[in-house]
Amino acid sequence: MISDIGYALNSLAYLLLMLLLFAVRKPGLANHLLVLATATTLFWSTSMITALFGPISLSWLLTIDALRQVAWLLFLAGCLKNNFTNLFDVLRRPTTLFILLPGCIALVLPHVLWIDASWRYLMLIILALEVLILLEVIYRQADADQWAYKPLILYLGATHLFDFVTYANATMVNQVEVNYIAARGYIYFLLIPFLVIAIRRIKHWGVDIFISRDVVLHSSLLLVAGAYLFIMAIIGYAISYVGGNWGAMVQTILVVLSLALLVTVFLSNSFRTKCKVFITKHFFANQFDYRVEWIKLTKTLSSSMDAPNTVHESALRGILEAIEYDSGKLYKRVNNDFEQLAQVNPLPDTHDDLTIIRTLTDYCTSNTWLIDVHEYQAKPFHYKGLQIDRDILKDWGYQLYLPFYKNDEIWGFAVLSAGDKERLSLNWEVRDYLNAITEQVSMFVFHHEASKLVAENAQFAAFNRMSAFVVHDLKNVMAQVDLILANAQQHKHNPEFIEDTFETLEHTKARMDKMLKQLTDKKINDDGAHTSCSLSHIINDVVANRCMGLLPAPKVHCSSEEPVLIDKEKVANVFYHLISNAQQATEDSGEIDIVLTHDIQNRVQYVMIEDTGTGMDQDFIDTRLFTPFDTTKGNAGMGIGAYDAKTYIESIGGKISVQSEPGKGSCFTLAFTLN
Repeated sequence: MISDIGYALNSLAYLLLMLLLFAVRKPGLANHLLVLATATTLFWSTSMITALFGPISLSWLLTIDALRQVAWLLFLAGCLKNNFTNLFDVLRRPTTLFILLPGCIALVLPHVLWIDASWRYLMLIILALEVLILLEVIYRQADADQWAYKPLILYLGATHLFDFVTYANATMVNQVEVNYIAARGYIYFLLIPFLVIAIRRIKHWGVDIFISRDVVLHSSLLLVAGAYLFIMAIIGYAISYVGGNWGAMVQTILVVLSLALLVTVFLSNSFRTKCKVFITKHFFANQFDYRVEWIKLTKTLSSSMDAPNTVHESALRGILEAIEYDSGKLYKRVNNDFEQLAQVNPLPDTHDDLTIIRTLTDYCTSNTWLIDVHEYQAKPFHYKGLQIDRDILKDWGYQLYLPFYKNDEIWGFAVLSAGDKERLSLNWEVRDYLNAITEQVSMFVFHHEASKLVAENAQFAAFNRMSAFVVHDLKNVMAQVDLILANAQQHKHNPEFIEDTFETLEHTKARMDKMLKQLTDKKINDDGAHTSCSLSHIINDVVANRCMGLLPAPKVHCSSEEPVLIDKEKVANVFYHLISNAQQATEDSGEIDIVLTHDIQNRVQYVMIEDTGTGMDQDFIDTRLFTPFDTTKGNAGMGIGAYDAKTYIESIGGKISVQSEPGKGSCFTLAFTLN
């Protein structure tokens, strides 16, 4: 009587649900399949009322349960895609056939061949587990529609989980527990409001499903639990089949195995780590939606294609946006120093910045490893071999150090800070994700640098071609001058010769003026021999012989110096270019000071060229000052002087830096490595 009341209430509820479905008339084939599943469940529930149909046989119970589960499996198969138009579209898909095959076997095979009840229990366990797996797939991949699908998942998940437990228990003890069957009517009745809510929420039925290539279900804790229970059911059936007792023996075996596993996990840190990585990697949803993140990164990087000056900033922003961090800096390694290429919302500099990044870079040179500074402070044993004062890291502020490698050497690195946002923890997935991001960004930057080098080489090739034409013109001019000189002694008293000579000279002067406009006084020399010499002697010679024709006159102040190994002619050209630029940028009443000093401890010789001229803004320094063939002098300059100076200084292991402010002057600092 109690069981009949539950099934009667459930039948009435499903009858009302069918009326609701006919009234709602949602679009899509899945709605029609839901009507079919609801009608089948109504039939199943009504057939379980013993007052109407008498006692229920075991064969009928198993058959009607299989029929109900097949109906719901067909409905779920219709939800796996949102563009089905008819039932044939659903049935012809191999995925649908794979889903329905176990149900059809459980429904038809027992009526064709004799099958023991225990095997039919196993079939129903498989069907219930299949429904649970499909529910997980639909929910995980519903994305923005998860809120709408959640009541449906809860309803079908709870009912089929109860069916799973019912038949798992029946498999263990080789009979169906009557109390479980009696309770099902009430359970279905109490859970049906979830199905009603789902019908009201879901605007359209159907979720486009994709399957992971590595693991069919990339988030399958449910599958693991189901597999475990299924194995236990098989063990229970095997023990029951051979006549054993499910109680004491199996319980003892499981306890011993569990203790052995517990001891192994407790004693082995590496085993725990491997287990955690394997389970997280293959059975849980990814922390990042890689398709979305990759598209977002691609758009960020491609946004700089039309503005080459923002390439490095776009690269840094791409990394920050990929992990939703606020602050960062991008550095390039130049010899034994670091050049900052870009920054986004940088943190205040500290006195130990250079020491920290130098130590981290040296560590990553031999360990291709991303560094979490906060993790190092808490767990330094994760970074074996890294020796850095953890007290100075507290004031640094940056959390992540991401190195960029080129030809197995560190090209540069990025330092990142979360700011007010949540910090990432570097588990296996975040490390793999950041490795992929840095690889993509570094390839983008390297490609930009290669393209820039190709463009510069093309410009130099054009410059060389232009020089060849100029040399050809100079030869013609020299030939004309030689002709005049050859005939001057014989015709110097001839007025016509003198008149022709003046005309020729005027023409020659015009041609030379044209050539000088194309080719300035910049000379292209072969590499000279490097000798040890004092920079003050070269600077005094350049000032006295090449720079005294302009005002203001430079003043040389030699505080201290040591000899350096250089090419004197090239260094003289570097100084001449920088000093003459300072003179052209400074009023005649201004000042130009050249100061020489050296750092004994770091073995560096410094030369500072300071002026009180017009100065430069930071954007000009970053984007134009050292760019070849970019000049502010119009046709009077070629724009390769500063580029050539920087290139040569860096080629001998030195560095050139600039501090300037519009209206207040500039200071060029040249650092030479001492012998």
